[in-house]
Amino acid sequence: MSRPTAAPPPVTPPAAVGAASAFALWGDVARPATLTVADLRRGWTRHRAEVVFDCATAGPQHHTFEGPLLREVVAAAHPSFDPDRRKERSRFLLAVSGGDGHHTVLSWAEIDADFGDAPVLLATRLNGEELDTAGAQLVVPSDRCGARYVSAVTGIWIGACQAPADAAAGADVGLGGTRVASEG
Repeated sequence: MSRPTAAPPPVTPPAAVGAASAFALWGDVARPATLTVADLRRGWTRHRAEVVFDCATAGPQHHTFEGPLLREVVAAAHPSFDPDRRKERSRFLLAVSGGDGHHTVLSWAEIDADFGDAPVLLATRLNGEELDTAGAQLVVPSDRCGARYVSAVTGIWIGACQAPADAAAGADVGLGGTRVASEG
């Protein structure tokens, strides 16, 4: 019998975030937080990324972003994995949502120094201009297209990706975790 899998939580943050440039950091973390661009500037080392990416509507974009590494900001919230267990860390996902409704997903392994070590930023500055009013921006310097760049970040959710029980047992599972009849 197929065991239903829990749907991931919505990627919109709790409603009580408040200020337009603030965002919620929540999920499987010991210390959920509401952060602003000013908090990001004060609490973490600023990194710089000069990027070129293709925008579907405006063509190639050339920008300079500055801000803390996403992994350092999320690590400060104490994700609920054992930091010494690599396989456990590799199951975690991050869902990032923006003020315009755009959202994207990254894996913890992409940004973890023991795996992909991607220098993904939560930008506080774009081309020399502070983003206090506009809000933080997710920057994925290794991406050739800008689809995972999220402006006006409103929420970052972190959680573990559970293996579907039926798939792990070798059953045929279709979309949404429903059992698919096998022929044969």
